[in-house]
Amino acid sequence: MTEKDYLTTYKSTWCPGCGNFGLAIAMRKALAELNLDPAKVLIVYGIGCSGNGVNFTKTYAWHSLHGRAVPTAIGAKLANKDLTVIAMAGDGDGLGEGMGHFIHAIRGNADVTYVIHDNKTYSLTTGQAAPTSDRGFKAKTTPEGVIEEMANPVSLALAAGTSFVARGFAGNAEHLKEIFKAAITHRGFSVVDVFQPCVTFNTVNTFKWFFDRLYNIDQDATYNKNDLSRAFKESLIWGAKIPYGIFYQNNRPTYGDELPQLRGAALVKRPMTVRDIDRLVKSFA
Repeated sequence: MTEKDYLTTYKSTWCPGCGNFGLAIAMRKALAELNLDPAKVLIVYGIGCSGNGVNFTKTYAWHSLHGRAVPTAIGAKLANKDLTVIAMAGDGDGLGEGMGHFIHAIRGNADVTYVIHDNKTYSLTTGQAAPTSDRGFKAKTTPEGVIEEMANPVSLALAAGTSFVARGFAGNAEHLKEIFKAAITHRGFSVVDVFQPCVTFNTVNTFKWFFDRLYNIDQDATYNKNDLSRAFKESLIWGAKIPYGIFYQNNRPTYGDELPQLRGAALVKRPMTVRDIDRLVKSFA
């Protein structure tokens, strides 16, 4: 497989220079290097600029409701455990409308990879403040600056009990590709927060802004990805320096592993059985 095997004939509608280009390239290269058949991959997209990716990567795809990419992806994985299932959502979509799903999916540890497009704005609706916007960020909805604290997807995932959490950067597609490969092959709910600069509506958190601050924890030989305390401490670093890479990974049973009903063939491959539910309905009368 090559990246071209995952390209469609549709032309991108993203703004020139958008961080989504680097993110999409990294994902297609990751899928190719893992030699995954496009017909056996499902990507569930949320609403927003990230959701436009439904047209540009040739796999099975589903455009979900706002904030509902994660439960849709989990439902698909439970129905067909043979699929590689990935959810893509923006920071507003996933951490605003979808925050509850984010936390509970981590608790359940369904075998799904969740990629958050983190550009710190609601860009498709022209740049309102998002849950990940820095305190003081000025936007159409916050002309005097954001007064809430910034949501941190990495520390939230760690506090909720994640089995895999990483942070990537669209400006380093080669490194992001390796993070995606690790996340996809991990058995469990993998969270990947990707800094994906919006070049139109966020003039603060630019590519240069990130290049000046990011340091790669994957290059630190002393960093232990099984050390939850170290991962949490690292995740809280924000300001002049910002870490990115794989923060934490452990192995625990997935949601599907815990369900005896899913043993054997995938549900979609089993014969349909007509059941008489009259007695069940009458038991609630």
